Amino acid sequence: MAMNDHVQTAPQPTPSAPGAEGKVVETEIEHTYNDGYILDASQLSPGSSVKVAPDGRTVLIPQPSDDPDDPLNWSQRKKHIILAVVCACTFLPDYGSATGAVTLIPQGAEYGISPDEVNHSQSGNQFMVGAGGVVAVMFSAYFGRLPVLFWFMVVATATAAAQAGAHGFNGFFVPRVLNGFFAGAAQGSGLMFIKDIFFLHEHARKINIWQASVILSPYLGPLLASFMITKLSWRWPFWIYTVETGLCLIAVILWGEETYYNRRLLWEKQPPRRSRLLRLIGVEQWRSRHLHNGFRESMTRAFRTVARPVVLLANLYYMCTFAWVVGINATLALFLTSLYDFGPKQIGFFFFSPIIAALLAEAIGHHLHDSLAHLSMRRHRGHLNPEARLPATFLALPALLAGLVLFGFALDRRWHYALAALAWALYVFATMLVSVAVSAYLLDAYPRESGEVGAWINFSRTAGGFVVAYFQVRWVERVGAVVCFATQAAVCAAVAPVAVGLWVWGKRLRRWEERAALL
Repeated sequence: MAMNDHVQTAPQPTPSAPGAEGKVVETEIEHTYNDGYILDASQLSPGSSVKVAPDGRTVLIPQPSDDPDDPLNWSQRKKHIILAVVCACTFLPDYGSATGAVTLIPQGAEYGISPDEVNHSQSGNQFMVGAGGVVAVMFSAYFGRLPVLFWFMVVATATAAAQAGAHGFNGFFVPRVLNGFFAGAAQGSGLMFIKDIFFLHEHARKINIWQASVILSPYLGPLLASFMITKLSWRWPFWIYTVETGLCLIAVILWGEETYYNRRLLWEKQPPRRSRLLRLIGVEQWRSRHLHNGFRESMTRAFRTVARPVVLLANLYYMCTFAWVVGINATLALFLTSLYDFGPKQIGFFFFSPIIAALLAEAIGHHLHDSLAHLSMRRHRGHLNPEARLPATFLALPALLAGLVLFGFALDRRWHYALAALAWALYVFATMLVSVAVSAYLLDAYPRESGEVGAWINFSRTAGGFVVAYFQVRWVERVGAVVCFATQAAVCAAVAPVAVGLWVWGKRLRRWEERAALL
């Protein structure tokens, strides 16, 4: 495998003692996440010898070994192919879940039940996406990243086909819920893959790409399904989803790779990589399991991670901010049909609005998140604190609140559907910025638990949406759209101080966690 050709060594004196270099790097750079990372090589102590990026100044964190099998040393091409595979698999669960949002009416007619009852299968599917992500990360810590993704995708493909071909609501409900669990593997473990193969200064942009696949997927599914059911059976969108899942499985087989690398072991003691097939099905990882996390550690670390105050608070903030996205996606077709007399084709066109908003947020976020980090580094002499990621949530707040309030008024007063589309776009734009900021923050704050924090972020998003989707329609019918969505905006405003508090006191809380032996 090609070594990463962008690694350079900073022009600083090398420590005289053999082996001292690794010790200095680990102590001064990689274990500084409670006090901020040193990304500017000029701020290191004299005598430090570190590897830097092509600019000759940005310190590479983590410091890569000289092992060509170290994922940090892989070529940029290989890294981005793996990222593309992970993003493709991440795209699937919300795409498949939201596809059902526009098939509720024809399914209800076939099953002889109300569309709201059919929606329960979608809510169950959405909840299981989050649960499956947590379990996938737990298994990945012990059995390896690649085999867990592979086997989960195998079952996801089978359950996708089962739901497309099922007869009767019960026959549809069971594989639909199971599909959410197994399709959610990449969505829950995406941060883990990013942390494994990219350096810290690259994280925000890679998370921005990965989150785009999360945010875009629940809009592309209904968009395409809306056009399909104008001429075809409601089953066709689910068969298309099955084909897409199968293609992602093939991509995992062809281009997926085991990205876990135990940096606590010397190069000479790393388990050899002999057969890609054996890595794919998990045999190589099983043979070297004594060199990885223990089973008990792997199964309990996720729960110990979420028990940390910073992680818990960040996930509370994210759940209360993002949950309404899932609720709107799951019920929007019912609102548009009853209020604007939209048919499937009109609903499909309506979904272009959030797609454009998400793409715009991805383009702006590509530079915004790094700009905020660089601004913080200039103020702190080359040090980057994880809390520097959070100001993006403050910038997103006005669009977040305005979008929800305007959406409620547009539906309640039956304003022109263009205003409803604009309001929805504002809210989606804001949630994209918030998603990247929270993900980058927790990844920087807890790099050793990259998979666990990513899984809980995903669970918070889906669990909150699962709850909202169950009562959103009845809530609007009972109190009206203005009160319903204004209340949602009020919840977002109420939890905004949580993000401010983490920005101000997050560093102290993380130090307290360490003193309290929660790390």
